[in-house]
Amino acid sequence: MELQHISEIERATKGGRVELFRFGIGLIFIVGVMLYALSRGQGESSLILVIAAMIGGYMAINIGANDVANNVGPAVGSRALTLGGALVIAAIFEAAGALIAGGEVVSTIRSGIIDPDQLRDSAETFVWVMLSALLAGALWLNIATAVGAPVSTTHSIVGAVLGAGVAAKGFGIVNWSSMSAIASSWVISPVMGGLVAAGFLYLIKRSITYQADMAQAARKMVPALVALMAWTFSTYLMLKGLSKIWKVDFLEAVLYGLAFSVLVFFLVKRYLGRTTSVIANTKSGVNKLFTMPLIFAAALLSFAHGSNDVANAVGPLAAIVDVVTSGGTINDKATIPVWVMMIGALGIALGLALFGPKVIRTVGSEITELDQMRAYCIAMAATITVIIASQLGLPVSSTHIAVGGVFGVGFLREYLKSNYDRMVAEIMAHHPEGDQAAIQAFMVSFDKASIEVKGEMLADLKQRSKKSEDPAHFSKVERKGLRKVYKRELVKRSQLLRIAAAWIITVPASALMAALLFYMMRGMMIS
Repeated sequence: MELQHISEIERATKGGRVELFRFGIGLIFIVGVMLYALSRGQGESSLILVIAAMIGGYMAINIGANDVANNVGPAVGSRALTLGGALVIAAIFEAAGALIAGGEVVSTIRSGIIDPDQLRDSAETFVWVMLSALLAGALWLNIATAVGAPVSTTHSIVGAVLGAGVAAKGFGIVNWSSMSAIASSWVISPVMGGLVAAGFLYLIKRSITYQADMAQAARKMVPALVALMAWTFSTYLMLKGLSKIWKVDFLEAVLYGLAFSVLVFFLVKRYLGRTTSVIANTKSGVNKLFTMPLIFAAALLSFAHGSNDVANAVGPLAAIVDVVTSGGTINDKATIPVWVMMIGALGIALGLALFGPKVIRTVGSEITELDQMRAYCIAMAATITVIIASQLGLPVSSTHIAVGGVFGVGFLREYLKSNYDRMVAEIMAHHPEGDQAAIQAFMVSFDKASIEVKGEMLADLKQRSKKSEDPAHFSKVERKGLRKVYKRELVKRSQLLRIAAAWIITVPASALMAALLFYMMRGMMIS
């Protein structure tokens, strides 16, 4: 009995040991950042530099833990990638994107959310604002990760800068037009992402999975779909991922991407001409064709994310370093030293490896069930929406777009399923109660028919009979209840409400924390 009790205790404490190990590794990284920053600082500025570097490392860990899930979550949820494989790919390409294409300069105050001129009179106040914003943004991301809610890193740091700025200079420092644009993205981003993802899923269903011969349909459509993905992703990579090291305008990026997509089209078409014949004529067989494109998509999205969002981790840190090293001068643009970029790159990779799986599971499997075709649609939504919104000047969040895409494919499945249920109910109603054999035979043919043939079969039924009776004797209320239960299985409403709530309170929550931290820091420094 004693040995049994010991085993039970060990099992009960196993989760705690894992969490303690993760916390320890993260702490070692922060300590390493502290020691390196100590070697960089001199005199009175050393303490500020060390504190800023440690908070920057903490922020980078939390960005990796929360924000990267959007790039690999759908691929993991669809089983195109294992969780371990996704973590390795994302960590490598996030770090590569940050170090290779992360840029050499960053805006000292992002997004024009506050007026920088009102902070130029005091370098000390500016440093406190940046420290407060950096720590508040990191804390909010940490809280969101702990509850498994994917939130916008950009919104977190923007809200934090807003709160610290207001605490320092009052509400007159706020650029309210920029704030209204940020608020509008709470609706624009997920709606656009959901619509684009749902549109692609409907296209795939009509052109492939609703066809009687899915393998033959896939042979025709998959090369075009993969080529479209290559076109979109190469354009996205040039405009977003490589924009800081290779300057191309929108038209050039589109043309380069188109040329690359033509090559991909013929390569995929040749490959499928050899292999599709051995793939089963099922949805699972077609799904396998999207596995490799999803792996490339996860890698490219991670690279682009690392090149863009590293500024969220190290931007305020770079601004502080710039002020400290320039003797108190506040510039609109701050140079990012290599060691600061390294903190961002390594921190993001480490945070993903240690704490990323929780949010990855939320995005990949806890909202709705994903397969490779659905994950493809979400990846396409993530890139196309950002490209369109950027050209239209609309403020969008990549996190909100990706998660909106997940909900989009889930809700489309609900809509199509509910339509299918209504069609089945109509078929059942047009048969006598005792004609079970005829019903079963009809349903077998109906399931195998293409969407066009299904419509013809239903039209024929309506013309043949007007009298109806349900053989199963389900009442209208019972049928509604069954559809409602099925809906809740497709998209989890609890996740929708939890994530939406986290998005709405991100800016005010990070702003409030930053304001409180600013008052605390200023009080400690004055005393």
